[in-house]
Amino acid sequence: MTTQVNGTENALIDQHTDAGEQKTELGKDEIYHLLQNERRRKVLEYLRDCEGPVQMRDIAEQVAAWEHDTTVQALMSDQRQRVYIALYQAHLPKLDEEGVIDYNQSRGIVEKKPLANELIAHLELPEDGDDDETDAESERPWGAYYLSVSGLSTVFVGASGLGLAGFDSIPHLVVALAVMSIYTVLTFWQVLDNFEATDEE
Repeated sequence: MTTQVNGTENALIDQHTDAGEQKTELGKDEIYHLLQNERRRKVLEYLRDCEGPVQMRDIAEQVAAWEHDTTVQALMSDQRQRVYIALYQAHLPKLDEEGVIDYNQSRGIVEKKPLANELIAHLELPEDGDDDETDAESERPWGAYYLSVSGLSTVFVGASGLGLAGFDSIPHLVVALAVMSIYTVLTFWQVLDNFEATDEE
């Protein structure tokens, strides 16, 4: 009898310990799985600027409005209901299970936890302008390359034409072929570089 009581006490202690433990971070697979669903992403987007508890119905209505590209006031009852049921039965319990939100299903109350901010940070995509700047910085300065080659070619051709020392013994044809070869190599390099960049995309 004593053993049974002790076992029950230990089970209660373990249960209390597990309940007190909360996740402090999410793994990559968990983040990917949670953000894979669009409605869960919309829930997090709604909670982004919320502080404190919010009504689950308010979340459902706004998510439904976003899905149908309309306002909450213009929603049809069936549009609102479909989203409400999906959030109520599946998505909010899932986020609650993973420690992202505190979801009181019986009262219809949702409150984000610190882990929610970690997921929300993954929703923050760079602005289009930032992407353009990053792409521009990663590209080679082909204009500068061609300008440099043009300058050197002008010097070589001019020196050969004027018969300057060191160039007077080099036939004009050889100089012209050398200039053409440099341009050919540079052009081939640019084409190859663009081809590799396309493959990476």
